[in-house]
Amino acid sequence: MIETPDSNKQNLQVSNLANVDVETIHAEMARMHQSSAGSIHSEDVELNLSAAGRVQAANFKANESFVAVAQAGDVTIQNGVAGAVRAESAALNGVSGVVVAGSVEFGNAYAGLVAGGEVHSERIESLILLSPRVQGNVTTVIDTRGAVMAGLVGGLFAGMLLLLGRALFGKK
Repeated sequence: MIETPDSNKQNLQVSNLANVDVETIHAEMARMHQSSAGSIHSEDVELNLSAAGRVQAANFKANESFVAVAQAGDVTIQNGVAGAVRAESAALNGVSGVVVAGSVEFGNAYAGLVAGGEVHSERIESLILLSPRVQGNVTTVIDTRGAVMAGLVGGLFAGMLLLLGRALFGKK
């Protein structure tokens, strides 16, 4: 379904899409199979072998799909790719750039930045992981303690360079 001009209209329909490309979907439930959408606003969203630019939903599930930005209460991604995920609860198995959630559960995943109140994982590889509670097999380049230390060392180094520059090239 393509977006209608009256966006305040009550959305009571279910959109089942297969092998189509749409710009915007507004529906109570959206299901997509081998399709793509620029923007999806729905209570429940299910993607299978599909792609979406932006998803806003209460519940979002994706299987072997790509989503650029997902914002939802509950997010489940199986064997998929997500650019950025913001959720209360996220369960991911695949690749993601940024994940910000209250509770994060990873299966076999690769992530750039993970920030969560609680992180559980089977196996995760991430660049930066920020969480007070982590359970599972995690390989990370920078954890919470490492991020604080890198910030302190970087700030100290930058301050020393500024002082040295001022001493050497400052006005006399």
